[in-house]
Amino acid sequence: MRISARNQLAGEVVEIEEGAVNAVVKIRLDGTDVVVSSSITMDSVHELGLKVGSRATAVIKASSVMVAVD
Repeated sequence: MRISARNQLAGEVVEIEEGAVNAVVKIRLDGTDVVVSSSITMDSVHELGLKVGSRATAVIKASSVMVAVD
């Protein structure tokens, strides 16, 4: 995957708080105790196949935090 955003932080999904429409996905960054949270749609959670323990990357562009997987 290639993407223009330069702030790409790899880690492990440690929690997914599911709601009716959106979810908050929490990713613990590799080699740290830092956890980044992102609010994404439930459709995106399913399409990306996110589960606790999944590898994912927090992609940060401006004030938005997106989640990406290979």
